[in-house]
Amino acid sequence: MSYLSSLFSLFGGLGMFLYGMTVMSDGMQKAASSKMSKFLNIVTENRVMAVILGAGITALVQSSSATTVMVVGFVNAGILNLSQSVGIIMGANIGTTITAWMVSLTQVSGSALSIFKPEFFAPLLVGFGSFRLLFGKKGNDDLLADFCVGVGLIFIGLEFMSSAVSPYANSPVFSRAFQIMGGNPILGILTGAVVTGLIQSSAASVSILQTLALSGAVPRVAGFYITLGQNIGTCVTAMISSAGASRTAKRAAMIHLLFNVTGAVLFGILIFLMSLPFASFFQGRLSPVEISMFHTIFNISCTIVLYPFADLLVALSGKLVLETKKDKEEAENPNHYTEVEKSLIQHLDLRILESPAIAIAAAKSEVVNMARITEENIHHATDILLEEKTEEIPEIFKQEKVIDNMQKLLTEYLIHIGNLSLNEMQKLEVNNMFNTITDIERAGDHAENIAEQAKFAEEHAISFSEIGQDDIRKISKTVVESFHASIEAFEKNDLDMVVKTAHLEDQVDEMEEDMRETHIERLNSGACAPQAGVVFLDVISDLERISDHADNIAGYVKAMI
Repeated sequence: MSYLSSLFSLFGGLGMFLYGMTVMSDGMQKAASSKMSKFLNIVTENRVMAVILGAGITALVQSSSATTVMVVGFVNAGILNLSQSVGIIMGANIGTTITAWMVSLTQVSGSALSIFKPEFFAPLLVGFGSFRLLFGKKGNDDLLADFCVGVGLIFIGLEFMSSAVSPYANSPVFSRAFQIMGGNPILGILTGAVVTGLIQSSAASVSILQTLALSGAVPRVAGFYITLGQNIGTCVTAMISSAGASRTAKRAAMIHLLFNVTGAVLFGILIFLMSLPFASFFQGRLSPVEISMFHTIFNISCTIVLYPFADLLVALSGKLVLETKKDKEEAENPNHYTEVEKSLIQHLDLRILESPAIAIAAAKSEVVNMARITEENIHHATDILLEEKTEEIPEIFKQEKVIDNMQKLLTEYLIHIGNLSLNEMQKLEVNNMFNTITDIERAGDHAENIAEQAKFAEEHAISFSEIGQDDIRKISKTVVESFHASIEAFEKNDLDMVVKTAHLEDQVDEMEEDMRETHIERLNSGACAPQAGVVFLDVISDLERISDHADNIAGYVKAMI
């Protein structure tokens, strides 16, 4: 029963640790994710800034694997190029050392210092955070509560794991296993890589090693080799994530693997050579603090040593990730995919969902693209009607299909984003994007209606009077200006554009009402043919409704400001 109880404690402790990391990183992402996309924009050709960014993002999400998966998504979506991705990948390895240092705090000893031990105040943090979540104001994010609960669970989980393995610290099984690993670098590195690959988290596997080290069961040389392997194992997640992505994205994942394998091989050789003259030191017992120190020194040293060879890593990834038949077909047939597939399927990469803020920014950019296409279709449709360019009507219908497909794909992507851990402002922004793409699509439908009226006019030899043409030209110009202003308001969160859209919408309403009255007067006087009158009224009605949708879009922006 004692063995079973220890196993349950170990499993439960690991579960609390992983869940605590998730809760804590969610809270930290909500607090800082609004700035992530801004930081990403800073990373142009400055690789040093890319390293800093990679370390910062990883420190927030507590996982170098998650950061690298995001990088694969960014590269696949065209947000980053391979040269920029190298720096972020290098920085990710540095950022992941934060978790190891948090765990090493558990080694604080001494009665006077016991109050500083994380497991001493961890229950207080969980209690404080839980009470804030239970009795705080409903409907609001409590980032402090998330952070406190997450940190508390991390250290309680570590205490459970430590308690579970401590009775077996002197077990001959542990001792023999680590002796074998210490004497065989390949086996030690392989063990760290496999364990990390299985649990998909280098932070968690390092923490498990630190827990074992806390009980005094791990020789230094074995712990060092296992730590090197853990850095290789963390590449598994990104390699899996790159499956099905573009060749460039696969190369980003390969760069991560090359970087970590090269670093592990270099340090593995160095440790093996040093362990020969200093055998007594390397066979000594490893402490959690020493693991944190080695983990940090290893990752920083690898970045410094390999930083000058970043372009070589990029080139080598191109040699290892060969061009497939599919890649060649796409290069030879650039029109193999439709415009909407090329812009949306590539740019709205599901890997970007690892960072909700950047996923929202990517979706917003594509909503703007959808709106631009719709604006052009509106302008083109009225131009066809007035200039009688009926041969261009099929182009309007073709673009309308693109707009419909964009709405479908954007809606699906926004549903994915909506299922993420978002703060209140992000939830509002996603909801507003849902409504915005609906209004944009409906505006596109009205442009299609105008094109159909142009087709009807051609088939029935209908023409407008000069007054009628001037009226349509005048109102359509104001409508397009109104729709354009609403897009500007949406893209830039510009209150001035919101006000301008509302002002133009009022003008359109007045125009539509005046034109309708004067046109009915022309019909009654016989100055205008009845069929032409019906087409005219339908067209100005469609234009007025487009302006209404523009006003709706501006209204969603106003609610955000």
